Amino acid sequence: MNAKVRYDKKLLRAWAMYDWANSSYALVISSAIFPVFYEEVTRHGSDDRIFLWGMMFKNTELYTYALAISFLIVAVFSPLLSSIADYTGNKKMFMKFFTYLGAFSTIMLFFFTGRENVVWGLAFSILASVGFWGGLVFYNAFLPEIAPPEKQDYASALGFTYGYIGSVLLMIFNVMMIMKPGWFGIHDDPTLPARISFVSVGLWWMLFAQIPFRKLPDNIYEKPRSIGIKDLTKGYVKLLEVLHNIRHQPFLRRFLYGFFLYSFAAQTIFYIAGLFGSKELELPADKLLLTILIVQLVGIVGALSFSKMAEKTGNIYALLTVLGIWTLITVLAFRLDKNNPNVEYLFYFLGGLVGMVMGSIQTLSRSTYSKMLPDDPSVHTTYFSFYDVAEKIAIVLGSFAWGVLEYWTGSMRAAIVMMMLVFIASGLIIYPLQKYWKQHFG
Repeated sequence: MNAKVRYDKKLLRAWAMYDWANSSYALVISSAIFPVFYEEVTRHGSDDRIFLWGMMFKNTELYTYALAISFLIVAVFSPLLSSIADYTGNKKMFMKFFTYLGAFSTIMLFFFTGRENVVWGLAFSILASVGFWGGLVFYNAFLPEIAPPEKQDYASALGFTYGYIGSVLLMIFNVMMIMKPGWFGIHDDPTLPARISFVSVGLWWMLFAQIPFRKLPDNIYEKPRSIGIKDLTKGYVKLLEVLHNIRHQPFLRRFLYGFFLYSFAAQTIFYIAGLFGSKELELPADKLLLTILIVQLVGIVGALSFSKMAEKTGNIYALLTVLGIWTLITVLAFRLDKNNPNVEYLFYFLGGLVGMVMGSIQTLSRSTYSKMLPDDPSVHTTYFSFYDVAEKIAIVLGSFAWGVLEYWTGSMRAAIVMMMLVFIASGLIIYPLQKYWKQHFG
């Protein structure tokens, strides 16, 4: 299958530019500017309630439900999209569709101004998320067609690097516009800088995606342009096969239990952190955005540091250390008080800790899982599809649980306690794997 793959640095760089294009969405819309903007424009003074569809919601509760819905859609359709990517020669067409869906939906957030059109904002944020994750399925599926196996790790790292640089550059520009709107001739509308930033992300996404769209090969293995119903359902069938096989792999099963739990907590905290700072601590938007930048800048250092630690001490010990830091983060976050004169700096410190362990837990999880898979390389893609779906479902449940607890208690702090308990439980589940790891990997 790899016989037709010719290593071409220019093609690899063109492929990596898709990461440059879409990572701005992951930073600006998913984790930074949009969540903070949403919380501010849907709150009137101390009133954070939104009456919708005959029911009363807290504004942030409603946001967590929308987040859960977007990841549920992704989890349900991911196996279908993977089947399309595997069996059809139309990958580029589908990649374009999801790119334009995501970018257009992001641009449409410009017209979201507050609780009077909150459904518009939430609907397009859901569609943007579907576009982002759907496009990634086909982006990843191109990798075996543009890089031989021995170059695929390098290609993945190149994509990560491009995505990191591109997203941070655009984020810095948008933060400057929000903090200093007068520099850009904006004086009357305080919501305008953030809304312009949504447009900038959509345009950036579409513009730089044209580079991979022009350069990526189309159907080099001459796959059929159309596929049947059986081909479309193969992704789901394979997931069921993995689920059956895992029952007979006790160590892998134990790891996945722990992985599901800590993904439930870590991913939810990552997506909700800005809302917590805005609502519970009442920090201004510029302070929150600075924290998100700290998370990004520290993230790559943390990922590399804990990867080195895993080489020396083993993956399980490194993972347990990361989970210990996550638990500490939840304890410190619970104790933060908006009346503390140093709350701003304490939140920066927490942001640095989150940045250090967010990238670490993702890279360690994937490498640990990869080493525990069966020796047969032909099943690895299916096992990773199962892994990705499990992670998305964990985010769905984590986001939904956060919203429900906030509704029941009237505060986000109960959700933080729940996340702390989940981290502790996941650590207790994974801890016994240390003996297995030493026996199999030294």
